[in-house]
Amino acid sequence: MQGKSRWALKSAAAAVALAWGVAHAAAAPAEIKIGTLYASSGSFAVASQGQLEGLKFWAAAVNKDGGVFVKAFDKKIPVKIVAYDDQSSTSTATTLYNQLITQDKVDVLVADFGSVLTSVAIPLAAEHKMLLIDPTGSGANFFTKPTDYLADVSIPSSAVWPVPLANMLRAKHIKRVAVLYGANDFDASQAETLKSVLAKGGVTPVFYHGVPTTESNYTVLLHTAAATHPDALIEFGYPPNDIAFLKALSQSGLHFNMTFTIFPGQLLGLITKNVGAKALAYTYTYPTPPLVRYDKVSYGMNTTQFVDAFKAAANKEPNFLDAAGYNTGLMMQHMLDTAPTFTQLAFHQALMDVSGKTTTLLGEFRINANGAQLGQLLPVAQLVPKGDQVVPVVVYPDDKATGKAVYPAPKS
Repeated sequence: MQGKSRWALKSAAAAVALAWGVAHAAAAPAEIKIGTLYASSGSFAVASQGQLEGLKFWAAAVNKDGGVFVKAFDKKIPVKIVAYDDQSSTSTATTLYNQLITQDKVDVLVADFGSVLTSVAIPLAAEHKMLLIDPTGSGANFFTKPTDYLADVSIPSSAVWPVPLANMLRAKHIKRVAVLYGANDFDASQAETLKSVLAKGGVTPVFYHGVPTTESNYTVLLHTAAATHPDALIEFGYPPNDIAFLKALSQSGLHFNMTFTIFPGQLLGLITKNVGAKALAYTYTYPTPPLVRYDKVSYGMNTTQFVDAFKAAANKEPNFLDAAGYNTGLMMQHMLDTAPTFTQLAFHQALMDVSGKTTTLLGEFRINANGAQLGQLLPVAQLVPKGDQVVPVVVYPDDKATGKAVYPAPKS
């Protein structure tokens, strides 16, 4: 009798397991829906479209191989990108992020380019208990408290961007520093970090001024900064700011021993096209992949392999935003092949689990409990003339340097 009972119990258990397995298999979606936004027009269009193009490049590659492996379902599943145009508008982006979550019911939510367009997605994602994959929104105020619903995957928190730059200024004993920055999360947090690190060396900026993100006239600002006789002029802005600033500088007749802007290191082709190589000569920037390359990776293609594959697929050279979009796809892929269940909390935990153990074409992936990316620190490069172009030479820190800085910058 006891044997029959044990047999009955085993049979019942097997039936339950079989039923669970069938239900589990049936629960697997036909495709993984990845929802994101892009800007076809407005201030963020070029960078946004590059990021989306990199993400689409990743999706095409994994789908060609049968899709991404999803551990929760123990199978490969194709991915589908659902993308809407926010036209660089935060109000439009708010509506469209909400549509992706509540109507399209995407499985994974990815922010548009940059801090401005990411800022409106963060509270929406938290409200709906959905993990927001954040490629390039790096404003320091995003990462002030622990959260399960934000992960900055392809660029470090802007609060740490200027640390190598500030340390370089201190190492060169440059004490008269002028800082001009956009009054937004991305740029203002960098300005504050720069000022803070300089203060540790006893340096206070001789000029420290915020401007609207829409600022396009820098002529008066340049002359005002020059009147303080700085040895270094630092401008933190988005691409349109950098272009307007560098144009005004080249037309002003002013000369500074050191000039720094952000986006030549991300969009060198775009900035060169708009301001000319002469205006960029001997200025400084943060160099990003593929301008700097990571050969030893633990996941995905290394930088050189990505450049070659992207050129073959798109018939053009990739920039940083293309690489950031691809890297975003990679980290989602690693998240899905690691998460034991298909839930937002499991997705977040999977990223935390691979943090500090993963190196991609952008460098080390390392996030903290607040969702901030702390790997991928950006060095400082100087743009040195070569023929009718400029090429980045990494000058700081010393362990990453490929050459020495030309300081003071020669007068043209």
